[in-house]
Amino acid sequence: MTAALLADVRRLVVAAPSSTDHDRDVAADFATFFADDHGPVSRDDGPDHATASALVFDRSLTRTLLVFHAKGQFWVQPGGHLEPDDTSVADAALRELREETGVDVSASAEPLVYDLDHHALSSAFGRCASHLDIGIGVVISDDADLIVSDESEDVRWWAIDALPSQVPQGFAGRVRRLRDRLVS
Repeated sequence: MTAALLADVRRLVVAAPSSTDHDRDVAADFATFFADDHGPVSRDDGPDHATASALVFDRSLTRTLLVFHAKGQFWVQPGGHLEPDDTSVADAALRELREETGVDVSASAEPLVYDLDHHALSSAFGRCASHLDIGIGVVISDDADLIVSDESEDVRWWAIDALPSQVPQGFAGRVRRLRDRLVS
């Protein structure tokens, strides 16, 4: 991974939203992983490493675009591992969005609306024990043509107030918190 990508991860961790106890606790957890110049940015850096995702909302901010993850067997936002060609976390998140849904969004303008989420993974994810995910908020038109990638079984829009039952623990709160940051 490039030093610039690690620097971007560290910059986002340091500047993470801290308006609630939850936000402060997650930022402190991330800081323990990215406290020096050798943070786990690549999946090759160990079982706990950074990922990037795009939490996608329609223009009314009432719906979110989710993929049904084949390995995890749950609905979640598009996202995945950082790759050597990624120039930033936002670049990685938008690449994953394009690969997993077919939605092509140009680079987000700064400042990013984003959040941090450290979640454990089941044995279905192989050598990955947990992901330190940096999710960016993206607003698009809900009439975009969608594709289903090899990593997913389905892609569809869901009302934020009526998310499917098969989402990771804490996911609904994460979606609402990021939506609220987009509103403000």
